[in-house]
Amino acid sequence: MRDKPRIGRLLAVVCLLAGMIAAAVPASADVRIVGGTKASTDDYPFVVYLASTDGFQFCGGTLASSIKVVTAAHCVKGQTAGEISVVAGRDDKKSKTEGVEVPVKGVWTHPKYTDALAGHDVAVLTLAKPITRYSPLPIATSNDHSAYEQDTMATILGWGRTASGGQTSQYLLKADVPIVSDSSCSDSFTKYNSNWMVCAGYPQGGIDGCQGDSGGPMVAHGRLLGISSWGEGCGLPNKPGVYTRVMAYYTELMQQIKTPLP
Repeated sequence: MRDKPRIGRLLAVVCLLAGMIAAAVPASADVRIVGGTKASTDDYPFVVYLASTDGFQFCGGTLASSIKVVTAAHCVKGQTAGEISVVAGRDDKKSKTEGVEVPVKGVWTHPKYTDALAGHDVAVLTLAKPITRYSPLPIATSNDHSAYEQDTMATILGWGRTASGGQTSQYLLKADVPIVSDSSCSDSFTKYNSNWMVCAGYPQGGIDGCQGDSGGPMVAHGRLLGISSWGEGCGLPNKPGVYTRVMAYYTELMQQIKTPLP
């Protein structure tokens, strides 16, 4: 969600990567994804987006296996599998020939999830058929504490809005943001919980996620470290993006990822 926990496609779906990235760049610069630049699924084959039955892109996700996609619970809570499809390998959302679009067969949301601000904002989608043309991304393990150290540079990806309240991007965008210390993030957000969440962004703002990027990946060390979850505005000073701390859910996620198609 963003501005409030990036919630739901009917609201244009929250901010990330909850947006993709609002950047603190000169006014003369080409500002996209709030501070991002154009990216390619050739380089990031694991990044996917979620679409409604009418083709509307409302969230992002990460291919964790050929049949499993990790995303944010607030993106899919209350929706049935038949209302969602996953699109992989499509840099340009308007393209009719790029990549593949696969129906979703099952939706798992964390049983403790109630609201992104309370944590547990994680979900796993089971695809109706495998996606084999695009490589999945390993997820952070329960031993990856060092991967979350302050100032670690992470990459965020998505097709969301390029400014708070602005237009969504037609193309996949990326941006690099530093991981913020837990103490600093707690100063920014009273609802921040370091057990379940991790922040990333610059003190001056500018680079962040935005509506439509929720559920998308935050990547470092070749692993999925975070899931775009919530924030306040997009790219505001001292308001970094908040991501689900994937490491905290390693056991539950692997149980879902390893479950075969029924």
